[in-house]
Amino acid sequence: MLRYALLRLLGAIPTLLLVIVLAFLMVHAAPGGPFDAERVLPSDVAANIEAAYHIDESLARQFMRYMSGLARGDMGPSYRYRDYTVAELIGSGLPLSLQIGTLAMALALLVGVSAGSVAALKQNSMLDRIVMSFAMTGISIPVFVVAPVLVLLLAVKMHVLPAGWSGTAGAAKFVLPVVTLALPQIAYIARLTRASMIDVLGSDFIRTARAQGLGTRTLIRVHALKPAMLPVLSYMGPAIAAILTGSVVVEEVFSIPGLGQFFVRGALNRDYTLVLGIVIFYATLIISLNLVVDILYATIDPRVRRR
Repeated sequence: MLRYALLRLLGAIPTLLLVIVLAFLMVHAAPGGPFDAERVLPSDVAANIEAAYHIDESLARQFMRYMSGLARGDMGPSYRYRDYTVAELIGSGLPLSLQIGTLAMALALLVGVSAGSVAALKQNSMLDRIVMSFAMTGISIPVFVVAPVLVLLLAVKMHVLPAGWSGTAGAAKFVLPVVTLALPQIAYIARLTRASMIDVLGSDFIRTARAQGLGTRTLIRVHALKPAMLPVLSYMGPAIAAILTGSVVVEEVFSIPGLGQFFVRGALNRDYTLVLGIVIFYATLIISLNLVVDILYATIDPRVRRR
């Protein structure tokens, strides 16, 4: 297992380096500059600002300087939030983004696995068709459409939940963002669980367990659920990535002061160091989570390690 984990880790390092290079080049290829929105400055003042932030250096030298700082954990200063470094801004927004993402993922797993299992047990029934219809609807509608619709129905029309984050106390302000992020993943997980559970329920060992007189609940909990969760587990990496990237839109819609809002405002304000730092942080987090999923998959199914 240790050898397998080390091989997966070594394979993740080139991917992360490629993401860093591409993100750096794309950020610097964007038109304009971080101080273009300022009032017109004298040429000597503008030159001093560019020298202070090393913008006047060649692209190769800027990249080497950035990689040197990144190796020490320094992502550089923010161009717009003048009193903060990029690492400090990420540290301030990360806990809230992780909290919302964790709640959304937990809700998606709970509802998705339950709905998929019920649909598999009631295959081709009306309940199965209803569950799969809702799943297809959830897959088809993106989060930037779901969020305003939920706000319109539950906050504006029915006045059940708060429409925004600011000025709201208690756990009610988590409901709409978490549900918005979780809905597409509930749909995907429900479909995966249904297909996998149907396949497992048709296996020989399940028929043997039925012949021994085991009840349906025991059969599902003890024998069928674990092998049926393998496709869901392998999907966890992309699912977490989708929740993290989807939070960029959701946090802006609900005015949540997390990483997503920093990312959007950094892009609008041409705060290139902040945008680059958040992209690299997201990439590192997603690659790490995929690595953890691969190791868990190999733990559950030893055939993966042998291959």
